[in-house]
Amino acid sequence: MSTSGYNPKSKQSLLTLISELPGQITALIKAEIDAFKADISGKAKNVGLGIGLFVGAAVFAFFAVIVFIALAVIALDLVLPLWLAALIVAVVLLLVAVILALIGLNRVKKGTKHDPDGVTASLQRDVDAFKGVGQYEH
Repeated sequence: MSTSGYNPKSKQSLLTLISELPGQITALIKAEIDAFKADISGKAKNVGLGIGLFVGAAVFAFFAVIVFIALAVIALDLVLPLWLAALIVAVVLLLVAVILALIGLNRVKKGTKHDPDGVTASLQRDVDAFKGVGQYEH
């Protein structure tokens, strides 16, 4: 780029410059879309790899929990008969599952509870205002 201050576009007429504007805008939009695609593609690869590693960690954690459960049965077997040790561990696991299910059910109920002043009601008021129906502010 020259530092002499000469701009070849300065000698063109206004109509010529205006006629070039749509092509320049199109080129700019295409360049921005390409940059966006490249950015998202790189991020998607990293997110996909991260999710894969989380799944791998979850699988290993699952097997570790199974080993710990077996360890609990073996430890209780030292002081109780094997059948009673296995029964106690199974009942404790079942109680934990029931408690987690009840907490999850409570959360789902809270999450799906109808909110009369929520987003759905606000959208309905906007649609009504657009149609010119109902109460709305001018």
